[in-house]
Amino acid sequence: MNNIFTKLFSYTSNELDIRKFRYLPRWLVLVIDLTLVLVSIFITYVIIKELTSSFYPYFSATQRISTILVTHLVFFLVFKTYAGLIRHSSTVDAFKLMMATGFTFGFLIIGNYMFNAIVGEKIFLTIGLVLNTFVSFTLLYVFRLFVKRVYEYFKAASSGVKSMKAFILGLNENAISTASAMDLEHPKRFEVVGFLSKKTANKRLRVLDKPVVHYSDKFISKIQNANAEAVIFTADYLSFEEQYAIVEDCLNHDIKVFSIPPLQDLSEGESITKKIKRFQIEDLLNRNPIRLNDANKRNALTGKTILVTGGAGSIGSEIVRQVASYEPKQIIVLDQAETPLHNLSLELSVNFLDVPFEYFLCDVRNKERLKMLFETFDIDYIYHAAAYKHVPIVEDNPHEAILTNIMGTRNIADLAVAHKVPYFVMVSTDKAVNPTNVMGASKRVAELYVQSLFFAKADTIKTKFITTRFGNVLGSNGSVVPLFKKQIEQGGPITITHPDIIRYFMTIPEACQLVLEAGVMGAGGEIFVFDMGDPVKIKDLATRMIQLAGHTPGVDIRIEYTGLRPGEKLYEELLNDGSRVIPTHHHKIMISKDETQDFEIVSASINRMIACSISESKETVVSELKELVPNFKSNNSIFEALDKKLSIN
Repeated sequence: MNNIFTKLFSYTSNELDIRKFRYLPRWLVLVIDLTLVLVSIFITYVIIKELTSSFYPYFSATQRISTILVTHLVFFLVFKTYAGLIRHSSTVDAFKLMMATGFTFGFLIIGNYMFNAIVGEKIFLTIGLVLNTFVSFTLLYVFRLFVKRVYEYFKAASSGVKSMKAFILGLNENAISTASAMDLEHPKRFEVVGFLSKKTANKRLRVLDKPVVHYSDKFISKIQNANAEAVIFTADYLSFEEQYAIVEDCLNHDIKVFSIPPLQDLSEGESITKKIKRFQIEDLLNRNPIRLNDANKRNALTGKTILVTGGAGSIGSEIVRQVASYEPKQIIVLDQAETPLHNLSLELSVNFLDVPFEYFLCDVRNKERLKMLFETFDIDYIYHAAAYKHVPIVEDNPHEAILTNIMGTRNIADLAVAHKVPYFVMVSTDKAVNPTNVMGASKRVAELYVQSLFFAKADTIKTKFITTRFGNVLGSNGSVVPLFKKQIEQGGPITITHPDIIRYFMTIPEACQLVLEAGVMGAGGEIFVFDMGDPVKIKDLATRMIQLAGHTPGVDIRIEYTGLRPGEKLYEELLNDGSRVIPTHHHKIMISKDETQDFEIVSASINRMIACSISESKETVVSELKELVPNFKSNNSIFEALDKKLSIN
């Protein structure tokens, strides 16, 4: 006992220190509860004494008190009211106390009347038992609430955590459950002070005793009047435009924005507040995310053997994950990067236990090694994502772009034809459209090869060659978003090449959905392009990311301009000059009708490029690229001189 009170009343920095005080022993909880029952008996006696001076004399006061205490003790033990941690008392504990005191009352009142029937005299005044039951329950429950509040106060004080007042966006079951769960957590990271909803105009509506604000009705001023500092998104029924408008208003008024996944996505016992994250820039794309039919992909891929080249990369690995969900017969993951391939294998072995995986460490330039792969497995689908893609690096190393992006694609395509693989889906890029850099031009040549190969031999080959073309992918290796996040974490500055540069964006899952959809809907020879909405100004992207991280642009985090990199242009396109598009069954997916070149010309040009890439200079290699892709005009690059020579000639 002395040890307990020593812990409870120890001081640190003149504050009560209960951080090491874990819990009260069960016997002590019982002693305290019985003491409170004794106090309730005294209170009942004082009140009854004012009403009457006549008590039943058969039992002495000591015997009556003992009977009440023993009966309470029995039902405390039956309902285990002592078993829970008092500092975490909940409605369950209140129910246990209600049952214990209720059964005590029932036992005593029945015993009282039975004794009267046998002896002819009662032991207790009935009104006394009723009053004692009410007082004892009140004291027992108030004691637990008091301990809980005291513990919460000192825990919050010792942790140094200051709760942030927040509004929950949404009024559905998930939003209300989230608010309830957050109120129970201690120390509180957020204090929920209200709800935002578009479904109600009732200004007096309250949920969990918190006001509901209609967010179209000057909601910012109402949030500020409540001294709230944050809005937490839980609603998934909002359109992009509605989400964007709310985020814009909040950020412009220095109100922080957070999001939380649905409660059913959380593991049992997982902290709610730990899952509340800053609203991500991926949620602020200037369009609604694409939704594609899942049934056609499941019908096409279930029970099939799938090869994914570049399978350990950001796009390739997501293709692998999505394909794995369709119950394929086998997935072959090919990549030349050993460590990423190993890391992916560890992840997949945990998340997809029923899917057979084969990990093939190989460079797509090594045709002999690739032959072994095609001879070993009977492949149904190829998703070709292997490529060098970083514009400045590839601009300095055009030889490698030829060998990997072009020769590697030709190797896979030729082997697909030789082994009668039904489907070959190539992952391309919008940088292949009117290219201004070596990377984009090399991907355009790869497009030309698979397309011309299909149309030249459509009558004799079994393989359908399909190309997908899309813009920048948020979160992929080398994209600006991870770079900006890292720069923000380091305190800035954020570096942008040019204040006017714009880009199309999509998420990795969306990009891979497009690739899979193209694979099942293509008849061969198509280039599928995606309606990516409005392009995003990179400067605006950086500004929003700074604000979403809780900083002030230009004050906490600076933005610096470094100038366009070699081969970089201010804007990207999805269609070549002179191209036209035709619609498909999905309004977001179109087919680009590009001019198809003669296969023999394309093949001969590629042969020259490969020969040059082995021994010739950069200029010679790039000249061959420009010869085959006449709309390849270098920008901010040493290869601009080649364009001048070609124009003179």
